[in-house]
Amino acid sequence: MLITPSRDKLNRIVVLNPKGGCGKSTLATNIAACYARRGTQPTVMDYDPQGSTIAWLNRRPAELPSIHGIAAYKKSMQATRSWQLRVPDNTLNLIVDSPASITHDDLGELTRDASSILVPVLPSALDIDAASKCIADLLLVAKVDRRDRKLAVVANRTRKNTKSFGKLMRFLDSLGIPIIAVLLDSQNFVHAAEQ
Repeated sequence: MLITPSRDKLNRIVVLNPKGGCGKSTLATNIAACYARRGTQPTVMDYDPQGSTIAWLNRRPAELPSIHGIAAYKKSMQATRSWQLRVPDNTLNLIVDSPASITHDDLGELTRDASSILVPVLPSALDIDAASKCIADLLLVAKVDRRDRKLAVVANRTRKNTKSFGKLMRFLDSLGIPIIAVLLDSQNFVHAAEQ
């Protein structure tokens, strides 16, 4: 996995959790759409072999603000990997949609030079376990320093006043890592990405 070299003014947001189905692609597409609406063309880099983010981008109406897409999951014999992964010079915001099942080596590559690392977590025992391992790997393997305040959690598809939500919030609070959003189990988030 080769990541485009860093640029001083590039805001690089990595959406990451080795657990599939936690909402990485939906979060990445909503962030990209938000930046596009603000007037600066963002770039989304889709590493997920399912290609959900690129498929979303291809279905997105042409009259909406522009978003540049990079299908990082595709490998081509016609171009070098660095050429395939080049980010346009005018890009200020790069959103990286990571795949599930990331190796330790790939974890370091994906998070190097990241401005922000967002870990979406669902309120279930399996997801909490996966998130705890992911965060431990980010801190110990990828050497993300929590004092840099670039690592944050998004509690996804939650239902307030449920036992699972309470358990998730206690777990997240125990980590000492900021929870920057609590997204309710609502179709609004999914519909926002579609529109």
